[in-house]
Amino acid sequence: MSATERPVLAAVRNHVGHLILNRPAGLNAVTLEMVRLLQQQLSAWAADPQIHAVVLRANGEKAFCAGGDIRSLYDSFQRGDTGHETFFEEEYALDQYIHAFPKPLLALMDGFVLGGGMGLVQGASLRVVTERVRMGMPEVGIGYFPDVGGSYFLSRLPGELGTYMGVTGLQIRAADALHVGLADWCVSHDQIAELDRCLDRMSWSVHPQEALRTLVATLGTNRLPGSELKALHQAIDEHFAKQDVASVRASLAAENRPEFSDWAAETLKVLDSRSPLAMCVTLEMLRRGRNLPLADCFALELHLDRQWFAKGDIMEGVRALIIDKDKSPRWNPPTLAEVTPERVQAFFDGFKATTGKTRRSATA
Repeated sequence: MSATERPVLAAVRNHVGHLILNRPAGLNAVTLEMVRLLQQQLSAWAADPQIHAVVLRANGEKAFCAGGDIRSLYDSFQRGDTGHETFFEEEYALDQYIHAFPKPLLALMDGFVLGGGMGLVQGASLRVVTERVRMGMPEVGIGYFPDVGGSYFLSRLPGELGTYMGVTGLQIRAADALHVGLADWCVSHDQIAELDRCLDRMSWSVHPQEALRTLVATLGTNRLPGSELKALHQAIDEHFAKQDVASVRASLAAENRPEFSDWAAETLKVLDSRSPLAMCVTLEMLRRGRNLPLADCFALELHLDRQWFAKGDIMEGVRALIIDKDKSPRWNPPTLAEVTPERVQAFFDGFKATTGKTRRSATA
């Protein structure tokens, strides 16, 4: 493999480490090799006094990162090995490390930022998107739950916006990302080259974090018009605060206000296409996540991971949508009415937070 074929590239210019995801043909989906390369390089730069800041970015026109390489995880479970477990353990450790990275880290996102891509960027000290970004946690669509810290960063969005994003798996655009707090600044795609020129000329006469923030503020904006979630915020809070997903669905079905009725009808269609079990576990996970520190959120997600391939819907979701591509997953159970509270709670049994106490359900 030549240097340019490596799935993660690294370059240093003017005291800035540029860390580049380099699987554009695969939409930069994260593999275990990439996780290890990212961790190794970030750790080296954290200890290097010549590196003042890091920029995390990606090659390709379509995606910063469209998620984890889910096919390889499916294959691992099918073979009966532990590769999928190792992947989640090391991926979450990397994501948690990014949250605590000791130097300014600017995540520069263009195109799709989904699933595992969100895990890489939400801990960055500056999250910069372009107007072409499509961001989200789409896991429920393949019978999974929003992981990579989703139980932490989604649960802390205003009102029930994170619940809405997690339970529906819908993607949002740049204006919404800024509105809900999943991005800090928007710099236009056409300005990326100028951003790089400025980084290459930076004098570093002030603290690197201040220097980066000033630069991004000069080139971009932290507010964009046209946020759909801003317009829907009231309705989302009303419907998605319900006790369980069945109640959310019933509430949406009863929506008759003209300004919200079309949205409610479309949201019902989305919910009816998702894994009932995954949506119910996601709601419970997000409710618990609101009261957990970051480390415990990652620990909770690992607790669910260790059961989910055998007891959840991910294997069927990947089969239907990625392997056979018949797009007709046979969810187990097939309807919300058949998802019992006992089955949902069973996934959380035995989880202990760092306090040493088993956390009770937030909905109990």
